[in-house]
Amino acid sequence: MKAYKTIVKTATLLTFGLCGVCSVSSVYAQQDSSGPWMVRARAVELNWSNAQNDGLATTNVRAENKAIPEFDVSYFFTKNIAAELVLTYPQKVNIDVAGAYQGTLKALPPSLLAQYHFTGLGAIKPYVGLGANYTSFTSQSILNNTATVKNNSYGGVAQLGADYMIDKNWGINLDVKYIQIKTDVYVSGSKIGQLGLNPTAAAVGVTYRF
Repeated sequence: MKAYKTIVKTATLLTFGLCGVCSVSSVYAQQDSSGPWMVRARAVELNWSNAQNDGLATTNVRAENKAIPEFDVSYFFTKNIAAELVLTYPQKVNIDVAGAYQGTLKALPPSLLAQYHFTGLGAIKPYVGLGANYTSFTSQSILNNTATVKNNSYGGVAQLGADYMIDKNWGINLDVKYIQIKTDVYVSGSKIGQLGLNPTAAAVGVTYRF
Protein backbone atom coordinates (compact mmCIF):
# COMPACT_ATOMS: atom_id res chain seq x y z
CA MET A 1 0.00 0.00 0.00
CA LYS A 2 2.84 2.34 0.84
CA ALA A 3 4.52 1.68 -2.52
CA TYR A 4 1.19 2.26 -4.30
CA LYS A 5 0.76 5.63 -2.59
CA THR A 6 4.30 6.57 -3.53
CA ILE A 7 3.66 5.67 -7.19
CA VAL A 8 0.41 7.67 -7.23
CA LYS A 9 2.07 10.67 -5.61
CA THR A 10 4.99 10.55 -8.05
CA ALA A 11 2.67 10.22 -11.05
CA THR A 12 0.60 13.16 -9.81
CA LEU A 13 3.69 15.35 -9.40
CA LEU A 14 4.95 14.39 -12.85
CA THR A 15 1.56 15.21 -14.36
CA PHE A 16 1.50 18.65 -12.77
CA GLY A 17 5.12 19.17 -13.79
CA LEU A 18 4.43 18.27 -17.41
CA CYS A 19 1.39 20.55 -17.43
CA GLY A 20 3.54 23.37 -16.09
CA VAL A 21 6.23 22.78 -18.70
CA CYS A 22 3.63 22.73 -21.48
CA SER A 23 2.08 25.93 -20.17
CA VAL A 24 5.42 27.70 -19.91
CA SER A 25 6.47 26.48 -23.35
CA SER A 26 3.26 27.86 -24.77
CA VAL A 27 3.92 31.27 -23.21
CA TYR A 28 7.46 31.40 -24.56
CA ALA A 29 6.31 30.31 -27.98
CA GLN A 30 4.02 33.33 -27.94
CA GLN A 31 6.89 35.52 -26.75
CA ASP A 32 9.07 34.37 -29.64
CA SER A 33 6.34 35.56 -32.00
CA SER A 34 6.57 39.12 -30.62
CA GLY A 35 7.51 41.91 -32.97
CA PRO A 36 11.07 43.22 -33.53
CA TRP A 37 10.68 46.44 -31.51
CA MET A 38 11.36 46.84 -27.78
CA VAL A 39 11.10 49.98 -25.68
CA ARG A 40 12.15 50.48 -22.09
CA ALA A 41 11.68 53.18 -19.48
CA ARG A 42 14.42 53.09 -16.86
CA ALA A 43 15.45 54.86 -13.67
CA VAL A 44 19.24 55.19 -13.72
CA GLU A 45 21.80 55.98 -11.04
CA LEU A 46 24.92 57.60 -12.53
CA ASN A 47 27.99 56.98 -10.36
CA TRP A 48 30.85 59.09 -11.76
CA SER A 49 34.40 57.79 -11.38
CA ASN A 50 35.82 61.36 -11.52
CA ALA A 51 39.32 60.33 -12.60
CA GLN A 52 41.60 63.41 -12.72
CA ASN A 53 45.04 64.28 -14.04
CA ASP A 54 47.47 67.21 -14.22
CA GLY A 55 46.26 70.25 -12.26
CA LEU A 56 42.91 68.65 -11.49
CA ALA A 57 44.59 66.18 -9.15
CA THR A 58 45.12 69.03 -6.68
CA THR A 59 42.10 71.17 -7.62
CA ASN A 60 39.78 68.16 -7.18
CA VAL A 61 36.94 68.94 -9.61
CA ARG A 62 34.16 66.36 -9.25
CA ALA A 63 30.68 65.75 -10.63
CA GLU A 64 28.08 64.69 -8.08
CA ASN A 65 26.31 61.33 -8.57
CA LYS A 66 22.86 61.70 -10.04
CA ALA A 67 19.64 59.73 -10.69
CA ILE A 68 18.15 60.29 -14.15
CA PRO A 69 15.27 58.96 -16.29
CA GLU A 70 16.13 57.05 -19.44
CA PHE A 71 14.18 55.92 -22.51
CA ASP A 72 15.52 53.19 -24.76
CA VAL A 73 14.49 51.84 -28.16
CA SER A 74 15.73 48.48 -29.47
CA TYR A 75 15.27 46.75 -32.82
CA PHE A 76 15.82 42.98 -33.18
CA PHE A 77 17.40 41.96 -36.49
CA THR A 78 17.25 38.32 -35.36
CA LYS A 79 16.12 36.66 -32.12
CA ASN A 80 19.66 37.17 -30.78
CA ILE A 81 21.00 40.34 -32.43
CA ALA A 82 19.59 43.79 -31.66
CA ALA A 83 20.56 47.45 -31.69
CA GLU A 84 19.62 49.78 -28.82
CA LEU A 85 19.46 53.58 -28.78
CA VAL A 86 19.71 55.02 -25.24
CA LEU A 87 18.11 58.43 -24.78
CA THR A 88 17.39 61.03 -22.13
CA TYR A 89 17.02 64.80 -22.03
CA PRO A 90 19.85 67.20 -20.97
CA GLN A 91 20.62 66.48 -17.33
CA LYS A 92 21.75 69.09 -14.80
CA VAL A 93 24.91 67.95 -13.00
CA ASN A 94 26.31 69.63 -9.90
CA ILE A 95 30.07 70.30 -9.88
CA ASP A 96 32.18 70.39 -6.72
CA VAL A 97 35.65 71.96 -6.47
CA ALA A 98 37.82 71.06 -3.47
CA GLY A 99 34.78 69.46 -1.85
CA ALA A 100 32.47 72.49 -2.14
CA TYR A 101 29.63 73.11 -4.59
CA GLN A 102 30.79 75.51 -7.31
CA GLY A 103 28.21 75.37 -10.09
CA THR A 104 26.43 73.25 -12.65
CA LEU A 105 26.43 72.10 -16.25
CA LYS A 106 24.03 70.11 -18.41
CA ALA A 107 24.99 66.81 -20.01
CA LEU A 108 23.18 65.00 -22.83
CA PRO A 109 24.68 61.48 -23.17
CA PRO A 110 22.93 59.37 -25.88
CA SER A 111 24.46 55.96 -26.67
CA LEU A 112 24.05 53.42 -29.49
CA LEU A 113 24.82 49.76 -28.79
CA ALA A 114 24.91 46.44 -30.61
CA GLN A 115 23.52 43.68 -28.38
CA TYR A 116 23.53 39.90 -28.18
CA HIS A 117 20.46 38.43 -26.44
CA PHE A 118 20.73 34.92 -25.01
CA THR A 119 17.81 32.56 -25.58
CA GLY A 120 16.64 29.26 -24.16
CA LEU A 121 16.39 30.46 -20.54
CA GLY A 122 12.63 30.85 -20.35
CA ALA A 123 11.28 34.14 -19.09
CA ILE A 124 14.78 35.41 -18.28
CA LYS A 125 16.36 37.14 -21.29
CA PRO A 126 19.97 38.17 -20.50
CA TYR A 127 22.00 40.26 -22.93
CA VAL A 128 25.36 41.94 -23.41
CA GLY A 129 26.10 45.04 -25.44
CA LEU A 130 28.94 47.13 -26.84
CA GLY A 131 28.66 50.52 -28.45
CA ALA A 132 29.52 54.20 -28.53
CA ASN A 133 28.53 57.25 -26.52
CA TYR A 134 28.40 60.92 -27.47
CA THR A 135 27.98 63.45 -24.66
CA SER A 136 27.26 67.14 -25.16
CA PHE A 137 27.97 69.60 -22.31
CA THR A 138 25.91 72.81 -22.29
CA SER A 139 24.68 75.55 -19.91
CA GLN A 140 27.98 75.64 -18.03
CA SER A 141 28.17 77.79 -14.92
CA ILE A 142 31.20 76.81 -12.81
CA LEU A 143 33.33 78.96 -10.49
CA ASN A 144 31.37 82.09 -11.43
CA ASN A 145 31.88 81.23 -15.12
CA THR A 146 35.68 81.23 -14.84
CA ALA A 147 35.82 77.43 -15.33
CA THR A 148 34.54 75.54 -18.38
CA VAL A 149 34.72 72.06 -19.88
CA LYS A 150 35.09 70.91 -23.48
CA ASN A 151 31.69 70.92 -25.21
CA ASN A 152 31.58 67.25 -26.24
CA SER A 153 32.95 63.79 -25.53
CA TYR A 154 33.16 60.51 -27.46
CA GLY A 155 33.70 57.12 -25.85
CA GLY A 156 32.80 53.45 -25.67
CA VAL A 157 29.97 51.74 -23.77
CA ALA A 158 29.83 48.23 -22.30
CA GLN A 159 26.52 46.79 -21.13
CA LEU A 160 25.18 43.82 -19.17
CA GLY A 161 21.50 43.29 -18.43
CA ALA A 162 18.45 41.06 -18.43
CA ASP A 163 14.72 41.26 -19.04
CA TYR A 164 12.29 39.14 -17.07
CA MET A 165 9.30 38.76 -19.39
CA ILE A 166 5.96 38.58 -17.58
CA ASP A 167 4.19 37.80 -20.86
CA LYS A 168 5.06 38.14 -24.55
CA ASN A 169 4.93 41.95 -24.38
CA TRP A 170 5.68 43.16 -20.85
CA GLY A 171 8.76 42.65 -18.72
CA ILE A 172 11.01 44.01 -15.97
CA ASN A 173 14.52 45.15 -16.87
CA LEU A 174 17.79 45.30 -14.92
CA ASP A 175 20.74 46.91 -16.67
CA VAL A 176 24.30 48.07 -15.92
CA LYS A 177 26.44 50.11 -18.30
CA TYR A 178 29.99 51.44 -18.09
CA ILE A 179 30.25 54.61 -20.17
CA GLN A 180 33.45 56.39 -21.19
CA ILE A 181 32.91 60.15 -20.80
CA LYS A 182 35.87 62.48 -20.51
CA THR A 183 36.34 66.22 -20.96
CA ASP A 184 39.08 68.81 -20.76
CA VAL A 185 38.73 71.40 -17.98
CA TYR A 186 39.72 75.05 -18.44
CA VAL A 187 40.12 77.82 -15.87
CA SER A 188 40.30 81.39 -17.19
CA GLY A 189 40.81 79.94 -20.67
CA SER A 190 43.80 77.74 -19.76
CA LYS A 191 43.57 73.95 -19.76
CA ILE A 192 44.40 72.55 -16.34
CA GLY A 193 43.68 68.87 -16.95
CA GLN A 194 41.18 66.23 -18.00
CA LEU A 195 38.21 64.91 -16.02
CA GLY A 196 37.31 61.27 -16.69
CA LEU A 197 33.67 61.07 -15.62
CA ASN A 198 33.30 57.44 -16.83
CA PRO A 199 30.06 56.63 -14.98
CA THR A 200 28.72 53.25 -14.02
CA ALA A 201 25.01 53.46 -14.82
CA ALA A 202 22.86 51.02 -12.82
CA ALA A 203 19.21 50.91 -13.92
CA VAL A 204 15.86 49.26 -13.31
CA GLY A 205 12.90 49.67 -15.61
CA VAL A 206 9.91 48.39 -17.52
CA THR A 207 10.11 46.63 -20.89
CA TYR A 208 7.52 46.50 -23.66
CA ARG A 209 8.07 44.46 -26.83
CA PHE A 210 5.87 44.69 -29.91
